[in-house]
Amino acid sequence: MKQKTHLYFVPGLAANTKIFEYLRFDHNLFEAHFLDWIIPLSTNESIESYASRMCTHIKHEKPILIGVSFGGVMVQEMSKVIETKKTIIISSIKSNKELPNRLKIAQKTKAYKLFPTKVVENIEDYEHFFWGNYLKKRAELYKMYLSIRNATYLEWAIHNILNWKQDFELENIIHIHGNKDEVFPSKHIKNYIEINNGTHIMILNKARIISEILEEQCIC
Repeated sequence: MKQKTHLYFVPGLAANTKIFEYLRFDHNLFEAHFLDWIIPLSTNESIESYASRMCTHIKHEKPILIGVSFGGVMVQEMSKVIETKKTIIISSIKSNKELPNRLKIAQKTKAYKLFPTKVVENIEDYEHFFWGNYLKKRAELYKMYLSIRNATYLEWAIHNILNWKQDFELENIIHIHGNKDEVFPSKHIKNYIEINNGTHIMILNKARIISEILEEQCIC
């Protein structure tokens, strides 16, 4: 019997692994493992140190690492620590050159330090401020999928996505990206597999096509 390929998934910033619940794979070929975020040792822990600690949860040789959004940044850092068969990123960036201008400005001005982490940390206390059906639906999504609300983690993660030092594209990165991504607009992204009408949360509502692409890429 052919040995299964081990897939390790890392979710987006503050997200839990439930974001992968709609993906489907051939279980005769693949075995999926889902990595939860760990709490940084401090807000000053380097991303390299954090990636090394994440790698201690990898139990198989030469896995395929798959990350969404900030999880895509993390699996690229992890691929510098361990040998991987492939590294696949979804709704993410391959270097700091792919950050949109507004996030570059936030990085330079340190405006991100004003981000109200306590809103995410205690979203139930603030959801009555969400007016309109769209915002209420987003609040429900946040409560369901954004469960990593530790203030140290949030401050650390926001700092590291905006201050990522990677200024060139690593080799052999497979990038799946939506052409309607509102966080990392596709006009700033190069060398990617396009998902038509895919937004930043397409891991939830475009899971079928993403599953097909992942299977195809992981078999190759």
